[in-house]
Amino acid sequence: MPLIALTGGIASGKSTIAARLAEHGAVVIDADRIVRDVQAPGSPVLARLAEEFGGEMIQPDGALDRARLGARVFGDAEALGRLNAIVHPAVKQESQRRFAAALAADPAAVVVYDVPLLVEARVDDPWDLIVVADAPAAVREERLVHERGLDRAEARKRIASQVPDDRRREIADVLIDTAGTLEDTLRQTDALWARLRMEATA
Repeated sequence: MPLIALTGGIASGKSTIAARLAEHGAVVIDADRIVRDVQAPGSPVLARLAEEFGGEMIQPDGALDRARLGARVFGDAEALGRLNAIVHPAVKQESQRRFAAALAADPAAVVVYDVPLLVEARVDDPWDLIVVADAPAAVREERLVHERGLDRAEARKRIASQVPDDRRREIADVLIDTAGTLEDTLRQTDALWARLRMEATA
């Protein structure tokens, strides 16, 4: 079972690559979805977050107030570190459980872990391949402004809050250039899939 880590900065086209690999038959496991699942109402993680950051982080329906928590930790490295110390171990445990379940269901599966914070949290895990969606910050800024409706200052702030692009490029086994057309990104993704299938049957 090849275990592929797929990462990239905000608005880098990572989701496009993940969706294309899923179309080809890959099992895509979404780290952001796991984060939401481990923070679900009634979960131990949510209880620890409330204890650490205050009960006002919990909405009346019992769900995490993500916007409030984000505002609390954004720009505060110490607070972000405390948040990550709670969330990251739970996400890692649950992701590994899902990897094992995928293998049990199909020993020949190609499993792709769609993970934004690979450099920050999981770069040393035993991945068979690390794939990085890569586009210059200026391109990603334009996408955030024109496709997601952010104002330019907020777009720049979000990009600046992530690790620099060269840090992701340094860990890449495969770099997919997503600065061009959608068709070009899909072509590169199709080539990656062909490589994965060839290596799996070699």
